[in-house]
Amino acid sequence: MRDDRWIIHLPTIITSKAQVFELAAALERSLAHVTDIDFGETTLSEEHRQNLRHRLHCGLWVDGDRSRRCRLPEGHPGGCDEQSPSA
Repeated sequence: MRDDRWIIHLPTIITSKAQVFELAAALERSLAHVTDIDFGETTLSEEHRQNLRHRLHCGLWVDGDRSRRCRLPEGHPGGCDEQSPSA
């Protein structure tokens, strides 16, 4: 039996989807050393439509390995890769 994980909701004053994706990517880069954060599951949503979430990354497991998530954008062409395109 595993314990439920906790989610941090971090509201912003950003009104552009592109800019909030940039902020999320910057937070990921700056906090990459924190191993308790699962950046492969990062999702973004509008304030009043929080049930409609957009993934920062594809997030699928790479080669079925549950320790490695695909870091490419959601809906990317080709196979999954654990390296982000900017890495």
